[in-house]
Amino acid sequence: MELKSETEESNKTVELIDLNQERVNHSIWLERKSFRIALVSTFIALAIVLGYLLAYIPNIELFTLTIFLSGFILGKRDGIIIGFLSSFIFCFFNPYGASPLPLLAFQLIHYSFTGLLGALMSDLFQKSRSFRSDDDLYKLIIMVIFGVIGALITTSFQIFSSLVDVLMYYGTIDKFLPYFLTGSLFTAIHIIGNSLGFIFILPGLIQLIYKMLY
Repeated sequence: MELKSETEESNKTVELIDLNQERVNHSIWLERKSFRIALVSTFIALAIVLGYLLAYIPNIELFTLTIFLSGFILGKRDGIIIGFLSSFIFCFFNPYGASPLPLLAFQLIHYSFTGLLGALMSDLFQKSRSFRSDDDLYKLIIMVIFGVIGALITTSFQIFSSLVDVLMYYGTIDKFLPYFLTGSLFTAIHIIGNSLGFIFILPGLIQLIYKMLY
């Protein structure tokens, strides 16, 4: 009888913790459709503006980070929408010229997936009982996770965009390795730059937005 009582008390404690966690990570602002539309529009505009501002600095960009951040804050559906629309506008009206159709298609898929990945990572953090919306994200493990994600997203973009270019211009995969190695310096700059952005900028932006929303 005493054992049963202790078990019930333990279950109530767990439920109370889960309820408190849900309240902490709950935002009434994100439930408002008009506010979400405004926020989606803001993220799209921000991604495009940052893309144009840094367009003339080779392989240094905050476009990827902004799309990942949008998915982290707004969830899967809106993250995909922001990734798709912002990449379509930026890549189609690129200052260096519009991307050809095969490359444009890849870019749309890649950045849509980047927004989705941001949402999936947010879900993983939310499921962790140690994570709260007012947490300090400048912790070593979180910074390492963000850095690895930034590196993987950028590496996959460089590899597959180069592959699309090779198939488009040469019609064969045989030229891929020399083509990819020719731009290895710029690839390294891109990967390192995005990794550092995900490590040092992304946690601060998430915390700042969370303070405004929660």
